[in-house]
Amino acid sequence: MFVSPTSQQGDGGPVRRRAGESLALLAERTRPVSSSQTRLLPVLPPLVGLFPDGSLRRGSTIVVSGLALPGSPDGSGGGISVALALLAAASGAGSWCALVGLPGLGAVAAHDIGVDLARLAVVPRPGAAWAEVAATLIDGVDLVVLCPPFAPRPAMARRLVARTRERLAVLVVVPGRSGWPEHPDTHLSVSDMHWDGVGTGDGYLHSRRMTVTATGRRSAARPRHHHLWMPSTTGSVADAPGDVAEQAVTGPMARA
Repeated sequence: MFVSPTSQQGDGGPVRRRAGESLALLAERTRPVSSSQTRLLPVLPPLVGLFPDGSLRRGSTIVVSGLALPGSPDGSGGGISVALALLAAASGAGSWCALVGLPGLGAVAAHDIGVDLARLAVVPRPGAAWAEVAATLIDGVDLVVLCPPFAPRPAMARRLVARTRERLAVLVVVPGRSGWPEHPDTHLSVSDMHWDGVGTGDGYLHSRRMTVTATGRRSAARPRHHHLWMPSTTGSVADAPGDVAEQAVTGPMARA
């Protein structure tokens, strides 16, 4: 489901109102799924060790920081792939998910990584109303992936975090270069990323190996890292050779 709250026609008032009605309707339709009594949402097996509960805890906020790669339009550097992977198991189990602010994302990439497209709502270009769009979706869906178009004010970020906690949703923020002023419950950062398949110049890129490091608050405070194929040769997520389920990480960590 695609919803766009912005328009170039006229003053945009009627269009914005219709878009707002569509978002409210989506939140209402997905509410029965979102009101599940379980406090945990599943993740793919290769990602289990990144979280203290082996799952996503409702009411939590996760920030995903990618590598700062030259030429990367959004500065995500693998962060978007990690965020999508967090949706895969939950959407497969029946939870509704939403993507806000990712106009360049292809449905094929989301499907290959395991996301159930029948349970995915997409608002690719929320414009200046991005925080309002995210808040409306938090009211009705289980997981919201948000890529803010610009650095949010601290008060705005705090409101979204509080709403996520109140509604027992999960907010996954991929800030890119815009940054995120609030400390998340869990911070996932990508490092040591490289592609395989180029060969001597006559091959093609078929898999990407990366290290994902997790740290956070309380029980998630102890850093741990996993070596992952994302994507693997099949397009999904898989453990990479030499992975250690839990291992302390030394040295400074990149902040979102």
